Parts: sequence; structure tokens; C-alpha cells
Amino acid sequence: MTPLPTDLDTALLQARQATRAALESGQTLVQIELLVGELKAQTIAEQFLPELLEMGYKLRVLFPDMGATALARRDWGEERFQISDLGSPRRPIETQLQPEDECFLVVEPSDVDVEQVEKLYVAAAGRPVVMLLPRLENIATIGIGYAGRQLRERFLSKIETCYYIRPLEGATLYRSYPALWQVWGDAIPPALEGELLSETASKPVGEALDRILMGEANEENPEAASSGVKKSPGIMAGLQNFLKALSQ
Repeated sequence: MTPLPTDLDTALLQARQATRAALESGQTLVQIELLVGELKAQTIAEQFLPELLEMGYKLRVLFPDMGATALARRDWGEERFQISDLGSPRRPIETQLQPEDECFLVVEPSDVDVEQVEKLYVAAAGRPVVMLLPRLENIATIGIGYAGRQLRERFLSKIETCYYIRPLEGATLYRSYPALWQVWGDAIPPALEGELLSETASKPVGEALDRILMGEANEENPEAASSGVKKSPGIMAGLQNFLKALSQ
């Protein structure tokens, strides 16, 4: 079992390892989500690049807009990988790609970029697409009704979350591929260890997550919410340090 991270460096190492595991298992559309305050996307991406390069990919890094793209080119250069943006209606994403590209890292796409990212995924034709720090929290408001269902079936349902961490009130929602989704309860003083409240194959949301947090059994794993037998050493202090590091 992968322990909860206690600092940003550990979280990024876990995320890199989870991404490698997902890609090596054949996943071609993955995302890494760290929902913990404001993160500098370019800095996080820079620490992710070595993992993908070590896997031997000819990499293309894509940013949502031309400004972020120009900044990355200035800071990184393009000796080891290519850098471009997600295109626009006048500059289709297909024109940004080359046949020799083997993997695509999309940095901090938002819900307004979903159409372009979907086009990238289609154009990639089986080549891995990795979304780092996506900001898709408002995606549910896009394409209501039939259009929304089509979007989910065509694209959103294919996304594999290989790494996820999100502090909740009194708990943390966490996943590190290939492990299950986990909900960890914060330690209650004087205890120094938090409890694993639940493990589920799919991400718990809405009422399902509420039931777990209230200590009720869930349908996927009825024993998990009440067992409380697994512990995370120093989870409370560790997460406090982790969140402090992220805010710096």
C-alpha cells in the first residue's frame, strides 16, 4: 500500500511512479490531480519530464495558451522535447503534432480546453496522452443533456486517474495507480495515526463519499468503512506539513 505523502517531493515522486505504472500497463489517457492549493504548473511539469524521458518517449509538452508555451520555451528550450500549445479554431491541434511524437504531456488544461484535448487524444491514435494538474472541476456544466452524455462516452469516461490527492474536512481522498481509491480519516488527538475508511474501485463522489465519511458501509466494499484496521503513520502531522509545503 502506498502511504499518504507527507511533503510535496514525496507526492510528486508517487505521482511519477503511478504515471509510469499506468503507461506501462497500457493506459493511453491518464491524469494526475493534486487538489491542494495553488501549484505552479510549469514547476511541477519540469519535475515530471524526467520520468517520461527516462521511459524513452519522444515527448511533446503542450500548454493551453501561447503565453505559457512561450514561457516554457524560454525557460526549458527544446533540445530534449518539443513544446507547443493546444491550438485554436484557426490553428487545429493536428497541426501542432508530428509523426515522430510518441507521448503528449498536457499541462494544466481547463474545462474550456476539453474539446482541444479530445482532438489531441484522437489525433494521437493510441500514443499516450498525460494530463498534468487538469482543472476540470466545472466539466459537468459543459454539454448538458445528449451532448454531455456523448462527451462522457467519447472522451471523459476513458480518462484514467493515475494519481489523486484531495484533503477533505477530516479526511483525505487518495489514489495512486494501480491501487484502489482510498478515503483516509485524519487522526483524532491524542492518536497519531489515521484510519483507512474505505477502498473502492471507482472514485467515491456525492452521497457515496458522504456515507463513507459518516462511517456507513459502501456497496463496493462494505467492510472497509467500519474496519479501521489499517493505519497511516503520522497522517495528521504529515498532511499538515504537506499542505504547508504546497502553499510556499
